[in-house]
Amino acid sequence: MSTPNTAMDIPAKLVKELRDRTNAGFNDCRAALIEAQGDLEKAIAVLRKKGQAAAAKKATREASEGLIDCYIHAGGKIGVLVEINCESDFVARTEAFQQLTHDIAMHIAALDPRYVRREDVTPEMLEKEREIYKAQALATGKPENVVERIVNGKMEKFYEENCLYEQHFIKDESVTIGEMVNNAIAKLGENITIRRFSRFKVGEVAASAPGAAEAAAPAA
Repeated sequence: MSTPNTAMDIPAKLVKELRDRTNAGFNDCRAALIEAQGDLEKAIAVLRKKGQAAAAKKATREASEGLIDCYIHAGGKIGVLVEINCESDFVARTEAFQQLTHDIAMHIAALDPRYVRREDVTPEMLEKEREIYKAQALATGKPENVVERIVNGKMEKFYEENCLYEQHFIKDESVTIGEMVNNAIAKLGENITIRRFSRFKVGEVAASAPGAAEAAAPAA
């Protein structure tokens, strides 16, 4: 059986599956599947690359519109406020943008990020974490060059666990929050950026996470 290589060869159910997994538009999904010769995983990679390229092109455009959304977890013990910006009120009112803000607010409630982006982590915090990881690695007797690789790997894990853009989406761990934003940029045609958030938990002293304030640049 030959591999699909034209638009007519792409089954509608395959386009639908790709749309369900990426939230990309019908035409974009169809084109990605054609480019990937019907391979679903390759088509996902194609869409992600296009989303990243679209985000990079729009990164310098001002995003001063948008929405503030909230999410209250079942039982009323955890609540989130998040501001997500776009370029126009028209896009802010679309179902796709509103769904994005709701999903991200829900994600913040679940995974409790401390920062919006890795650039928001303070130098003092980075130095503290590096010292801890280095001491742990040296204690194992590893040589210095191996220790440095271990520390760098642990720092990447730190970003992934603590920075919103680096975290894997709670409802689909195959995609990060940064990739979700990039996909939305490609779909909606405007610069989109998570500006700030606050997470509240009953009984906690500090309601806002350090670094969870305004951040001007979108994810790379």
